[in-house]
Amino acid sequence: MSNTVDNVVLSVQNISKRYAGIQALDNVSIDFKEGETHALVGENGAGKSTLIKIISGAEIPDSGRLVFKDQTFEKLSPHLAQCIGIATIYQEFNLFPTLSVAENIFMGDEILSNERKYIYNKKYYIEKAKKVLESMKININPVELIENMTTAKMQLVEIAKAIAKNSKILIMDEPTAPLSTKETEDLFELIGRLKQQGVTIIYISHRLDELYQIADRVTVMRDGKKIITTKIEDITRQELIYHMTNRKVEEIEFESTWEKGDVAFEAQGLCGNGLKDISFKVRRGEILGIGGLLGAGRTELARIIFGADKAESGKILVHGKQVEIKSPKDAVFFGIAYVPEDRKHHGAILSLPINWNITLPILKRISNKGFLKKKEENAIVDNLKRSLRIKAASMSQNVESLSGGNQQKVVLAKWLASKASILILDEPTRGVDVGAKQEIYNLIADIAKQGKAVILISSDMGELLNISDRLMVLREKRIVGFLEKNEFSQNRVLAMASGVY
Repeated sequence: MSNTVDNVVLSVQNISKRYAGIQALDNVSIDFKEGETHALVGENGAGKSTLIKIISGAEIPDSGRLVFKDQTFEKLSPHLAQCIGIATIYQEFNLFPTLSVAENIFMGDEILSNERKYIYNKKYYIEKAKKVLESMKININPVELIENMTTAKMQLVEIAKAIAKNSKILIMDEPTAPLSTKETEDLFELIGRLKQQGVTIIYISHRLDELYQIADRVTVMRDGKKIITTKIEDITRQELIYHMTNRKVEEIEFESTWEKGDVAFEAQGLCGNGLKDISFKVRRGEILGIGGLLGAGRTELARIIFGADKAESGKILVHGKQVEIKSPKDAVFFGIAYVPEDRKHHGAILSLPINWNITLPILKRISNKGFLKKKEENAIVDNLKRSLRIKAASMSQNVESLSGGNQQKVVLAKWLASKASILILDEPTRGVDVGAKQEIYNLIADIAKQGKAVILISSDMGELLNISDRLMVLREKRIVGFLEKNEFSQNRVLAMASGVY
């Protein structure tokens, strides 16, 4: 799909950056062309995030330079990057929830009214926002509050902010991670329109299928170095994966051949969080996948099971015995663990060290009379670091210093250490690279082989269909059906989830 102009709009030249013992970027040089979608891929810790932070002015390189058109910079600030036309849409949106779409789009750009100084001209900005949204062919009301919007619409507002500032380079970090299939298609159409207007898209994603749909060129990074830049049509998926990992990785190799045991978990008529009459069972050794579109109630169900939200009615049975779960503490006591989709706010304590995060749920087990058994803690942490391939200079560094994928591994490690018998995994591989994904799949298989029950929530259809033994599909916070392994198909799941049979 290469019909790009050969004009280089941004040239990254010999950029290096080092953090406390880790060479995050090592002499990286990449040219980005006007009106192209340039994919940036690599394993977690490859240096992608550091590079986009330098391009957006959030970090200062140790050496090298950035050339934007005919201007050369040794470093950028966020304000300077914005002024020359560089905008970044991160996985965590930078929006004010209690303000309107128009107010968010033009935050910081307010023009004083000619008639009355220091008075915000609300009508002017609403009309201006309307024009920006119409130019993008986006149907969003500029007076709608951000807090009332879906994730997909929030993302479009972020893009509108960039377009309103006349951005020439738009960096998108895992933009489809929270989106449904239809919302992803809409986003790709918008990216196509932006390219036609000469906007350069730097696109970061672990979902390789997407790259072959929208990318013109791709750059692979590994261990802080640029490995290769090529046209997307000139490289196969397996070649791409090999350059990313420096080893052969088979994607989603998974076969559930082990025997399933008695029912480990049962929900009977659960209601609450908008959910109605949810009843299902999961056996020991079984992986039950939960499918559905955004807003179908998947995460709401997980939070009720884990006691993070209150059930209005219904029963929960663990290993055949009815239990009362009023809080996450109760859930952990009964052997239920939950890896949430939002790792930054609900999965980890970012300001604490990695080892503390991992052993937090098992402090009682590895303590004696109030004193921590340091040797035992170190053995558990080191074993999980190796098995999950957590990239960190030290396990005593804070979780916030890790890449997104490695933060996710820490959250998973925490609950693997707890030895829970029922594990709820909500988007366990979101933001995780292709090599680490396979390792997590292997870990899920090991967990199930040990006779533990696994409830898997995922918006990655390939992941859901390949890993699950059975599927439960939700629509509008109700169960619409179950599928056995021999009944699985993407079309069937989407038809059930959307109500089109």
